Amino acid sequence: MDNTVNWMFLDLNAYFASVEQQVQPALRGKPVAVIPMRTDNTCCIAASYEAKAFGIKTGTRVGDAKKMCPGLHLVEATHSLYVRYHHAIVEAVSSCVPVAAVHSIDEMICQLTGSQREVANAVALAQTIKQTLAARVGEYVRCSIGLGPNHFLSKVASDMQKPNGLTVLCPRDLPQALYSLELNDLPGIGPRMEARLHQKRIFTMEQLCRLSAEQMRDTWGGIVGERFRAWLHGEEVDEPEIHRSSVGHSHVLPPEQRTMNGAFQVAKKLTNKVAVRLRRMGYWARGMSLAVQFIGKGDWADKTKLMEVQDTPTLLKTLETLWSKVPAGKPLWVGVTLFPIVPLDHHTPSLFENPKQEKLSLVMDQINDKYGRDTAYFGALHDARDTAPTRIAFTQIPDMSDVD
Repeated sequence: MDNTVNWMFLDLNAYFASVEQQVQPALRGKPVAVIPMRTDNTCCIAASYEAKAFGIKTGTRVGDAKKMCPGLHLVEATHSLYVRYHHAIVEAVSSCVPVAAVHSIDEMICQLTGSQREVANAVALAQTIKQTLAARVGEYVRCSIGLGPNHFLSKVASDMQKPNGLTVLCPRDLPQALYSLELNDLPGIGPRMEARLHQKRIFTMEQLCRLSAEQMRDTWGGIVGERFRAWLHGEEVDEPEIHRSSVGHSHVLPPEQRTMNGAFQVAKKLTNKVAVRLRRMGYWARGMSLAVQFIGKGDWADKTKLMEVQDTPTLLKTLETLWSKVPAGKPLWVGVTLFPIVPLDHHTPSLFENPKQEKLSLVMDQINDKYGRDTAYFGALHDARDTAPTRIAFTQIPDMSDVD
């Protein structure tokens, strides 16, 4: 059987916390949790391996984390720093092998070609990448690397040894090499899917791998099951292109902005951010929703339909209309979402479109990309410029021009 690998998956270990340890030597070897703001009621967004040894992980409440580890070092997130390091990491990896796709702020994948596909050469290349990262980015920014015959198994391999691991899944060793894993170790098998597998008396990886294509299709309820089986057995099967259905931003309000006017300014900033993302994606919005969570009185939400739009002024006016319906209270959280959204090839121009506003929004995007965020902005955003600083969604990496 073929004994080559086609893909290399890089998973940066405890990324945010590792970057903080890299730039702050005093934190090295110490339990570190990265937090969005200094309050016990928020959650940790990253934990160093020293903190993970105490049971602290992403999503652990800060108040609980402090009890679990009295010596825990809490660091407020510096998102611009993580973006800067991300781009430096991509550049360093690209100096060794082209990066085929960036999956998230801390994950990327490379396609191997020619002699790189031979296992010995692929392993040597992985070691070179680790050495390059240490030399050009920092020795505390480490990664686990997975090598596999398809993109799915390369990601699985990257999770099998952490931190700073290197795991190879060769076609000749499949599927037996997977038998030691738990079902929920596989991407795509969450609590609900695992419960469905258990209902069908499938409890181990060996049982899953022994299912036929027809049984996998029945278990997953469609072609996804057959595709999953092919991946587990080392076959290369591409996923169909999927169009996004929505795009949005949300923000937990700091104490000084927990007023109706403060929340409205944040909502305007979020609307501008989501409009810029929409245009960069080449999509148009057919609707908008606004959600507000209040302290002591629950949540409020409303939505409205739109002609297909992507310009900022129209979306800001829509926000004003929705905001006029928001009840008074002490807001804690604000979210703005555009949905459904449609790509260019599905876009239907309207007789009521304002091409000047669309063109103006695109020109302002170009100016801000070239000269920096908020070099040019709409007057309605003047009081909102310093609100809602950039936060990193793991699957959405801002350009350096977008970060604060």
